[in-house]
Amino acid sequence: MDRCNLIIPLSLSSLCACHTHRPSSSSSPKTLVLTQPASFNLGLKLSRGVLRGISVNQHRAEPDLLDQGVTGEEVDKVANFQVKGDSASERQQKTGQLKKRIFFGLGIGISCGGVVLVGGWVFTFAIAAAVFVGAREYFELVRSHGIAEGMTPPPRYLSRACSVICALMPILTLYFGQIDVSVTSAAFVVAMALLLQRGNPRFAQLSSTMFGLFYCGYLPCFWVKLRCGLAVPALNTRVGRVWPLLLGGQTQWTVGLVATLISISSIIAADTYAFVGGKAFGRTPLTAISPKKTWEGVAAGLGGCIATSVLLSRIFSWPPSYLSAIAFGILIFFGSLFGDLTESMIKRDAGVKDSGSLIPGHGGILDRTDSYIFTGALAYSFVKTFLPLYGV
Repeated sequence: MDRCNLIIPLSLSSLCACHTHRPSSSSSPKTLVLTQPASFNLGLKLSRGVLRGISVNQHRAEPDLLDQGVTGEEVDKVANFQVKGDSASERQQKTGQLKKRIFFGLGIGISCGGVVLVGGWVFTFAIAAAVFVGAREYFELVRSHGIAEGMTPPPRYLSRACSVICALMPILTLYFGQIDVSVTSAAFVVAMALLLQRGNPRFAQLSSTMFGLFYCGYLPCFWVKLRCGLAVPALNTRVGRVWPLLLGGQTQWTVGLVATLISISSIIAADTYAFVGGKAFGRTPLTAISPKKTWEGVAAGLGGCIATSVLLSRIFSWPPSYLSAIAFGILIFFGSLFGDLTESMIKRDAGVKDSGSLIPGHGGILDRTDSYIFTGALAYSFVKTFLPLYGV
């Protein structure tokens, strides 16, 4: 047999074929010599699954293969197999992340809805737990290289103490009915601890710590004041008329509960419509702080937020007028947008994508609650101050 075509499996380095070579001397025995193949066609006939497992660097392999007589078209075919495999893997990964995000998002939404309906100490302790984790994430961001560069971050022991203080603020708000005294006392104690610390106290330490107390502790307390402080029954609410007595009956539906549900639902609608509108029509960037946000997404989010506020106001019969419901929706939207951009600015300076990794597919607590931080204070002020001015 003068010639045999024995196929050797494709390896990570090259594709080889085995054939016999007749030496010049007729007396010497025939030997098998491994040589490079004359064609790459046999390798192209291998299954797609095998080719996916091969790590090919097109730019490195192309010159060698061309020297061996392999055409550029055949090289491109092999590279395309690798690209298709990588694309399929990326699509599978994105699909898995989306499923995880939806699953945990629904779980969080249902749990939060139940906590809001129960109210009282259950709602307050849930806020306190979220505040504690969010404060820890904030002070870790402050200590990151991006923010700490050129400044001295607050001591770690003081950051942990501030996280505890922030968590206590919602509880003290429910217990005393107001938050001013506790916030003032906490700010005074923290400021004195910073000023009297060993070494050289810096103003950056004081400013970042005071903002942490305001951002992570003081502002979330208004959700407690909104949900639990406004205990006047919403007598005109249609849902309350058919609400089971075992779950509190009509007295369960207070102005605070209705305002809280409308606020949270409007924030969710604003985020959803802004995301969908930005993906579909987004062309004009909103700000360099968050490059993915567009004016088109903002317009879609504003429309969705107002529509949700008006729709729920008809269902709950509060607020009674369309104009007040529209104003409430506008206020909620801009509060949520401002909170989102504020947290994006903090993360951008810190040089991180997410504030944490507590919630799979969603990041940290601050990533999920940034739209709610300023909104609670605005919603409470609207209900407590603005509506009474107009006899509502």
